[in-house]
Amino acid sequence: MCSTLSTSSLSPSDRAEIRRGAVSLRFVPLRVGLSDAESATAAVTSRRLGPLRVSTVSAGPRRAVRDHRMITRDGETHLTLTLQHRGTARLVQDRREVLLEPGQFALSDSARPFLLELPEPFGFTAFDVPRSSLDLAGRDVRALTARAFSPGAGCAGVVAAYLGALARDAADVTPETAHQLGLTACDLLAALVREEQGRPAPETPEAARAMLTRVQTYVLRHLADPGLAPPAVAAAHHISVRYLHKLFEREDTTLAKWIQARRLDMCRRDLARHSLRGPGVASVARRWGFVSAAHFSRVFRAAYGMSPTEWQAEVRSGGPAPTPADEALSGTREG
Repeated sequence: MCSTLSTSSLSPSDRAEIRRGAVSLRFVPLRVGLSDAESATAAVTSRRLGPLRVSTVSAGPRRAVRDHRMITRDGETHLTLTLQHRGTARLVQDRREVLLEPGQFALSDSARPFLLELPEPFGFTAFDVPRSSLDLAGRDVRALTARAFSPGAGCAGVVAAYLGALARDAADVTPETAHQLGLTACDLLAALVREEQGRPAPETPEAARAMLTRVQTYVLRHLADPGLAPPAVAAAHHISVRYLHKLFEREDTTLAKWIQARRLDMCRRDLARHSLRGPGVASVARRWGFVSAAHFSRVFRAAYGMSPTEWQAEVRSGGPAPTPADEALSGTREG
């Protein structure tokens, strides 16, 4: 079902009155003030796709406020994603403000007051979904309002591309298909919020464990790379750095500590194997990704209670051999 409103054929006085509702032709009431009531025309096209409403708005400068009185009067609250096409928009909510440029999008939550300022002729598409349709914690949503998302790699790029195509092409699909597409949009929006907050989908707790295993396997295969760091590891698995850190928090450690422990394991094993001849301490450290020999010696002593040289001397004198855990790691390094 699609509805369209345009003020192009109206008198200036009627046009100004209708234009006051152009930004509000969505789910949530707003108090709208105009700065050029006589000049620019306004057009709004609104379409429902299942639980999602897609509203494309173009108009002249205005200022829209959502206050406590409106929130109290309303029933259901909504999460809105606004994708800016033309002009700029200033969104203020939850003690943050953001200036949206064309191509960017931001989230607002009708459960709390916000301000939307459009200082010049503008065009945007708003995607409104009831909060009841999204299985999201309020604190997660609150952390992401009034933040600019720029389409690109990752989940934000997928969301922007999908919603852009949905707004453009939904008119050509059947009502049944439109409903399914709307549900998919809701799922993507929820996925974006969860990813940005480092939370896996609550209905699949096994997914976090499976992802952690994949990440650990990847790290073990790339221990020799001194550039192995959270951004590279996250990018290799198409997840956010924040989510990556959350995976290791569940193990009461950090990615950096886990990498360092595995590198120390491999260095300890190699130093024991080559205690009489072979590569020296600095060479072994470099082989497993330690850039600084001095740093390697410090962390080795902190982990094992002796320096790398002392460890070699102990093995040479008949001390403890490498453990089975050390040997199990021997095949993880790529040749």
